Amino acid sequence: MQTRVLGRTGRTVGVVGLGCWQLGADWGEVAEDDALAVLAAAADAGVTFFDTADVYGDGRSERLVGRFLAERGAGAAITVATKMGRRADPHVADAYTLDAFRAWTDRSRANLGVDTLDLVQLHCPPTEVLSRDATYDALDVLVAEGRIAAYGVSVETVDEALTAIARPHVATIQIILNVFRRKPLERVLPAATVAGVGIIARVPLASGLLSGRYDEHTTFAASDHRAFNRHGEAFDVGETFSGVPYDVGVAAAREVAALTPVGATTAQLALRWIIDQPAVSAVIPGARNPEQARGNAAAADLAPLDAATAGALERIYDERVRVHVHDRW
Repeated sequence: MQTRVLGRTGRTVGVVGLGCWQLGADWGEVAEDDALAVLAAAADAGVTFFDTADVYGDGRSERLVGRFLAERGAGAAITVATKMGRRADPHVADAYTLDAFRAWTDRSRANLGVDTLDLVQLHCPPTEVLSRDATYDALDVLVAEGRIAAYGVSVETVDEALTAIARPHVATIQIILNVFRRKPLERVLPAATVAGVGIIARVPLASGLLSGRYDEHTTFAASDHRAFNRHGEAFDVGETFSGVPYDVGVAAAREVAALTPVGATTAQLALRWIIDQPAVSAVIPGARNPEQARGNAAAADLAPLDAATAGALERIYDERVRVHVHDRW
């Protein structure tokens, strides 16, 4: 698989990674054996970057990744990013302290079975956290203590991303980027390129909309955020279908699907569009089964999209989606 440097971590990773939220919670039930099979399929397909978080299944995702790495052995050569901060209750800026960072990362280190975490990202913290010198001072302490090797920030908005990029030791920014969420192309990706900060593109398939498999009659399990968070009831609504109203997204996704190259899937088309952005270090689609993991990894083998296809995707965004998302995040 094609590789890129993961920002200021200096690590080289495959351009298609694996998002491990689905292996923890909020996407319906995924059995432990099925989750381990997904991890194995991804690694066997050339994926070398796993992204998880301490709150995915209250640590279940981290523990599954840790178990897989232990069983696979040192030859796995997987870079693991995790996240911290959403365990704070209440989730307020003042909860982001050095003591909390130590406790959260110690728990993640135990879950993953490692002494030093490869990359820790603040998990969509309150906006105020990103402007505080104390935040980055505390993260620098974690690096100095050997708890973490590098740190980044997962954000909701373009402005939050730009605030974090300006800090000298921020290694990566994780942000929603897909053909239905194009705003980061305007300022975030150029700023990250200049600063040498890696971009991790999350929610690349708009919670599955861009797989082309959903229609107006599709239903989701009660434990699936696509059922319970459509209006932001549990967390930022932008994390569910990229903030696009479901009916709008289904209609737009049909137009995207019509552009799918022969021999490819609509999901691969959507992932290839992200890979075509040179500022992106890695895109992290999730997977519920090995077939999905292998299919996502294969997006890296597609040829770059031609100008006509890229232009058509932009038109779909402008005509159907922009009004719903562009000025919100």
